[in-house]
Amino acid sequence: MNKVKANYKNPLAYYEIAYFLKDYINEDTIIVCIGTDRCIGDCLGPLIGTLLTSKNFPLPVYGTISDPIHALNIDRKLDEIKLLHPHSNIIGIDACLGDSESIGEIQARDYPVHPGKGVGKSLPNVGETSIIGIVDSNDNDEIFNTSNIRLNLVLSMAKVITHSLVHSYYLYNSSKIL
Repeated sequence: MNKVKANYKNPLAYYEIAYFLKDYINEDTIIVCIGTDRCIGDCLGPLIGTLLTSKNFPLPVYGTISDPIHALNIDRKLDEIKLLHPHSNIIGIDACLGDSESIGEIQARDYPVHPGKGVGKSLPNVGETSIIGIVDSNDNDEIFNTSNIRLNLVLSMAKVITHSLVHSYYLYNSSKIL
């Protein structure tokens, strides 16, 4: 299992993530952004979906602020996505909890994201590849306590991940030309 980590404050974080993802992205890739706009700590995915859509990202993107994929609809949404794109590979994106020193870290991994794991829910794994953003510490008793998580952190991380995906697609396309 391979992965790359970068803190969102690193000016080259987008490139480190993009360089890793270029080997996992192609014309048959779908981006599935998980989370809800009703909780600051869990809105990373929908923010990324919305930012990618606003940039006219050339690949299908599911999970936006206006149409989120969350615990209550994830089974139905994944079934719909698989019907529409039966042979596509999915990059799953979600916010997660981690050590307090890891807050702000973005990880791209060559294995699925496990939504709901941090809050004790058993939800289906998403993607062959995944991107997670650590938005809060799992040291807290209260999961995704909105008073602890700054929207600025989540938005800043979303921008870096969005830039990473755009750049990884560019790197993939550039490699085809050579």
